[in-house]
Amino acid sequence: MFELVLAADEPAVEALSDELVEALGALSAAIEDADAAGADERPLFGEPGAPVPRTAWQRSRVVALFADEAAAHGAAAYLLARHGCSGVRIETLRELADQDWVRLTQSQFDPVAITDSFWIVPSWHAVPAAATRVIRLDPGLAFGTGTHPTTRMCLRWIARRAPVMAASWLRTLDYGCGSGVLAIAAALHGARGIDAVDIDDTAVDAARANATANGVALRCGAPAMADGQYDLVLANILATPLRVMAPMLSAHVARGGHLVLSGILQRQADELMHAYAPWLALQVVDHDEGWILMHAQRAV
Repeated sequence: MFELVLAADEPAVEALSDELVEALGALSAAIEDADAAGADERPLFGEPGAPVPRTAWQRSRVVALFADEAAAHGAAAYLLARHGCSGVRIETLRELADQDWVRLTQSQFDPVAITDSFWIVPSWHAVPAAATRVIRLDPGLAFGTGTHPTTRMCLRWIARRAPVMAASWLRTLDYGCGSGVLAIAAALHGARGIDAVDIDDTAVDAARANATANGVALRCGAPAMADGQYDLVLANILATPLRVMAPMLSAHVARGGHLVLSGILQRQADELMHAYAPWLALQVVDHDEGWILMHAQRAV
């Protein structure tokens, strides 16, 4: 395997990465911020609904992988001849040492403690001795592995409230389920009648597979499958879609039911409270690394 690293100015990046894959036989092409971790680092991608002013960083690095040396050298020569005068430069071209990429990827995911006794454990890891309740999850199949603060907070809420609330969770909705980790957690803690929905068919397939692997029953499908009212509604998405969906998500909360929202930054708390105020009184109930968890209960 050979790696070709190119430095490119903003206007050339998108066409360059497409050309590497589509015309020059690169196995992959990744775009990185050349100023990452430095004083000139700038954010580029925002949450859904936020404007994206540029398609690349002002100074980007394009990293392409090739199966053999001849292909990498040929691509480098072609790109220099074609783009050498338009802000494209070769930084490195080198052979990569053979690695067990599966083992390398797996090494980046360790068991995650949600509470002292409730853990998310990748399938290749042994279950920690302290774990009495476990979700087995493969990151390669998942859109959410319990490692992000927004997911951890939702899982903590479920685990801590379940001893006194789970008996009343006769219908549960995980809206934007991703890997299904929240729905699976709710099931393991006693929730019933669980619908896990997502706009991404791949996420629905992952949720269904993960539910089977963990021995729980979920009804997985598109958002249109969500029907009627639920005793527990979970939505770990982002602030903008959560705001837009306020009427719909609120309508799914039954009398006495609970709404749990995550994917929200601390500075967005007032915005979400205002959006849901006509239906439910949201409150911040947890925070983690700049993110917050919000909760509301409908009156009986």
